Amino acid sequence: MLTGHSLVPLPYWAELPEETGATFATNAVFKAHAAAAASGIPAVADDSGIEVYALDDAPGVRSARFAGENATDEENLEKLLAEMRGKEDRGARYVCAIAFSEPDGTNKIFQGTCEGRLIESARGTGGFGYDPVFVPADLNGDERTMAELSQEEKDEISHRGRAMRALIEWLPPGL
Repeated sequence: MLTGHSLVPLPYWAELPEETGATFATNAVFKAHAAAAASGIPAVADDSGIEVYALDDAPGVRSARFAGENATDEENLEKLLAEMRGKEDRGARYVCAIAFSEPDGTNKIFQGTCEGRLIESARGTGGFGYDPVFVPADLNGDERTMAELSQEEKDEISHRGRAMRALIEWLPPGL
C-alpha cells in the first residue's frame, strides 16, 4: 500500500517499548516515537485489536494478550468464544491506530475501524487472530468471516487498510 514511498527497516538494535497504553493510539505513538528516536528519521507504527461490545470493549488493547502474556492466536480466540457464550449482543469492531512520528516528538495519528459481529465458531483459514469469527458489516449480507476473504477484499474494508489509506493520503509524495 506504500508504493511510491521509501521504507527503511528499524535498526536491529532499536528497542520498542511495551504496549502499556490505555488506547491503540497511545501504543502506536509509543512505538513510532521510539523508532523515530532510534533511527533519526520519521517513523510509522501501528497498534490494533478487537473491541467487543458485550465485553465492555474487551479485549481492546490487550487483544494479543487476552488469554495471557504469551497466548497464541488460538488461545485468545478460544477465550473470546468462551466469554461470548450465551451473549445476545455479538457486535464488535476492529480498531487500528497508525502513528507517524518525527524525531522531534511531533506525532500524527490515523485511525480506522471495521464494524461487524462475532459468530459462534471459527470459519476460514486466511488472516489471523480473531478473523475466523468476525463477519464484517461492510459485506452487506455476505456472511463470510475476515478469514474467508481474499487479501484484496480484506484490505479494502479492514481497520488497518482504512487507517493506512488515511496515512497515505496525508503523506507528502516521496517521503
